[in-house]
Amino acid sequence: MIELRFQLRVDSETRIGPGKVSLLEAVARVGSISAAAREQEMTYRRAWELIDHMNKAFGQPVVVGHTGSTGGASLTELGAEIVRRYRLIGHLIDEAAAPHLAALDVAILVPALEVDPDNDLD
Repeated sequence: MIELRFQLRVDSETRIGPGKVSLLEAVARVGSISAAAREQEMTYRRAWELIDHMNKAFGQPVVVGHTGSTGGASLTELGAEIVRRYRLIGHLIDEAAAPHLAALDVAILVPALEVDPDNDLD
Protein backbone atom coordinates (compact mmCIF):
# COMPACT_ATOMS: atom_id res chain seq x y z
CA MET A 1 0.00 0.00 0.00
CA ILE A 2 1.37 3.38 -0.99
CA GLU A 3 1.44 6.00 1.75
CA LEU A 4 1.98 9.72 1.67
CA ARG A 5 3.97 11.53 4.35
CA PHE A 6 4.70 15.21 4.49
CA GLN A 7 6.91 17.62 6.37
CA LEU A 8 6.81 21.33 7.07
CA ARG A 9 10.09 23.00 6.16
CA VAL A 10 10.64 25.82 8.65
CA ASP A 11 14.08 26.76 7.36
CA SER A 12 16.93 25.08 5.51
CA GLU A 13 17.81 22.98 8.56
CA THR A 14 14.47 22.43 10.26
CA ARG A 15 11.65 20.17 9.25
CA ILE A 16 8.57 19.33 11.26
CA GLY A 17 7.22 15.89 10.50
CA PRO A 18 5.19 13.16 12.15
CA GLY A 19 7.86 12.35 14.75
CA LYS A 20 8.23 15.86 16.13
CA VAL A 21 4.48 16.42 16.07
CA SER A 22 3.95 13.16 17.98
CA LEU A 23 6.50 14.33 20.55
CA LEU A 24 4.66 17.65 20.96
CA GLU A 25 1.35 15.79 21.31
CA ALA A 26 2.90 13.54 23.96
CA VAL A 27 4.16 16.56 25.94
CA ALA A 28 0.66 18.06 25.80
CA ARG A 29 -0.91 14.78 26.89
CA VAL A 30 1.44 13.79 29.73
CA GLY A 31 2.68 17.22 30.84
CA SER A 32 6.35 16.30 30.94
CA ILE A 33 9.25 16.09 28.50
CA SER A 34 10.72 13.04 30.24
CA ALA A 35 7.39 11.17 30.27
CA ALA A 36 6.79 12.15 26.64
CA ALA A 37 10.27 10.88 25.74
CA ARG A 38 9.55 7.53 27.41
CA GLU A 39 6.22 7.29 25.60
CA GLN A 40 7.95 8.00 22.29
CA GLU A 41 10.73 5.50 23.12
CA MET A 42 13.53 8.04 23.02
CA THR A 43 15.93 9.43 25.59
CA TYR A 44 15.12 12.58 27.48
CA ARG A 45 18.19 14.15 25.89
CA ARG A 46 16.94 13.40 22.36
CA ALA A 47 13.47 14.76 23.15
CA TRP A 48 14.97 17.91 24.65
CA GLU A 49 17.25 18.39 21.62
CA LEU A 50 14.27 18.12 19.24
CA ILE A 51 12.23 20.56 21.30
CA ASP A 52 15.14 22.97 21.70
CA HIS A 53 15.75 22.86 17.94
CA MET A 54 12.09 23.70 17.27
CA ASN A 55 12.17 26.50 19.86
CA LYS A 56 15.18 28.04 18.11
CA ALA A 57 13.81 27.53 14.59
CA PHE A 58 10.56 29.31 15.42
CA GLY A 59 12.33 32.02 17.40
CA GLN A 60 10.09 31.38 20.38
CA PRO A 61 9.22 28.43 22.59
CA VAL A 62 6.91 25.66 21.44
CA VAL A 63 7.28 23.92 24.82
CA VAL A 64 7.90 25.55 28.20
CA GLY A 65 9.03 23.93 31.40
CA HIS A 66 7.37 24.66 34.71
CA THR A 67 9.39 25.22 37.84
CA GLY A 68 8.37 24.70 41.41
CA SER A 69 6.64 21.81 43.10
CA THR A 70 4.48 20.94 40.08
CA GLY A 71 7.29 20.83 37.52
CA GLY A 72 6.55 19.38 34.12
CA ALA A 73 6.12 21.04 30.76
CA SER A 74 3.40 22.16 28.41
CA LEU A 75 2.95 23.40 24.88
CA THR A 76 2.85 27.10 24.27
CA GLU A 77 0.09 28.56 22.12
CA LEU A 78 2.51 28.31 19.19
CA GLY A 79 3.27 24.65 19.97
CA ALA A 80 -0.44 23.83 20.10
CA GLU A 81 -1.01 25.75 16.86
CA ILE A 82 1.78 23.82 15.10
CA VAL A 83 0.21 20.50 16.13
CA ARG A 84 -3.30 21.61 15.20
CA ARG A 85 -2.34 22.96 11.79
CA TYR A 86 0.01 20.04 10.99
CA ARG A 87 -2.82 17.58 11.67
CA LEU A 88 -5.31 19.69 9.66
CA ILE A 89 -2.93 19.93 6.68
CA GLY A 90 -2.34 16.18 6.90
CA HIS A 91 -6.08 15.51 6.88
CA LEU A 92 -6.58 17.76 3.83
CA ILE A 93 -3.69 16.10 2.01
CA ASP A 94 -5.04 12.62 2.83
CA GLU A 95 -8.48 13.54 1.48
CA ALA A 96 -7.09 15.01 -1.74
CA ALA A 97 -4.60 12.21 -2.31
CA ALA A 98 -6.79 9.21 -1.39
CA PRO A 99 -8.22 8.47 -4.86
CA HIS A 100 -4.82 8.90 -6.49
CA LEU A 101 -3.07 6.63 -4.00
CA ALA A 102 -5.83 4.04 -4.42
CA ALA A 103 -5.37 4.17 -8.20
CA LEU A 104 -1.64 3.64 -7.80
CA ASP A 105 -2.25 0.72 -5.46
CA VAL A 106 -4.53 -0.89 -8.07
CA ALA A 107 -1.96 -0.27 -10.80
CA ILE A 108 0.67 -2.04 -8.73
CA LEU A 109 -1.57 -4.98 -7.76
CA VAL A 110 -3.11 -5.48 -11.21
CA PRO A 111 -0.41 -4.97 -13.84
CA ALA A 112 -1.57 -3.39 -17.08
CA LEU A 113 -2.53 -5.88 -19.76
CA GLU A 114 0.12 -6.15 -22.38
CA VAL A 115 -1.17 -5.30 -25.83
CA ASP A 116 -0.24 -7.69 -28.61
CA PRO A 117 0.82 -5.48 -31.53
CA ASP A 118 -0.31 -8.16 -33.98
CA ASN A 119 -3.82 -8.26 -32.52
CA ASP A 120 -5.76 -5.18 -33.57
CA LEU A 121 -8.78 -4.90 -31.27
CA ASP A 122 -10.39 -2.08 -33.23
